[in-house]
Amino acid sequence: MTPASAADFGQRPYEPPPDATEILLLRHGQSASFVEGQPFELVDGQGNPPLSAHGHEQAQLVALRLRTVPIDAIYVTPLQRTLQTIEPLAVAIGIEPAIERDLREVHLGEWEGGLYRKMAAERHPAFAEMNATQDWGAVPGAETSTQLRTRVRRAIERIHANHPGQRVIAVSHGGAIGAVLAEATGARSLAFASADNASISQLIVHGDRWIVRRFNDANHLTAGMSGEAEAPT
Repeated sequence: MTPASAADFGQRPYEPPPDATEILLLRHGQSASFVEGQPFELVDGQGNPPLSAHGHEQAQLVALRLRTVPIDAIYVTPLQRTLQTIEPLAVAIGIEPAIERDLREVHLGEWEGGLYRKMAAERHPAFAEMNATQDWGAVPGAETSTQLRTRVRRAIERIHANHPGQRVIAVSHGGAIGAVLAEATGARSLAFASADNASISQLIVHGDRWIVRRFNDANHLTAGMSGEAEAPT
């Protein structure tokens, strides 16, 4: 008599629940440089620089990376650098990006229009305080980290409600993506505020449970031209 086979409890790759939403958080490509005395135009009070020439190259590498990945929807913010980053892919796969305002960049108050870059480079005391306290609100007139985290949470919850069981690209900004991942993990507000331009972070949302599967994946920016980059599925 042959004994019954033992149950197999080996390790297996992670599989999200069937009604979970996979969100690929894509930071926009490199934007134009700030030149002192020549502030960026503002949209709803926020700097709106276009992509630099290098940023457009990064957008093409993003399209190469994701062109074979099934995508159900694309979201961008009202700031042009997010649409410019995803446009090559959106055109290739025939998806019209929708705007999600609550994923826009942190509002930098008196340092908007590109001035934040100068203040950061000069290590202004308010910039140092911001890093010490983990609060964007240390910048004069800026949105606080709590305000930022509250609104990006609203955005992710809306996307999840609209796309259960689907994969979505959300093109956003360094500060906003950092706030999403801080919300997901319970980390300090600036713990993830260093994603590279055109990098991909991966979030699985299932009800109240948020799982970070990937952060700052920029493999496509070095391997994408050779077609060797692995799709983030």
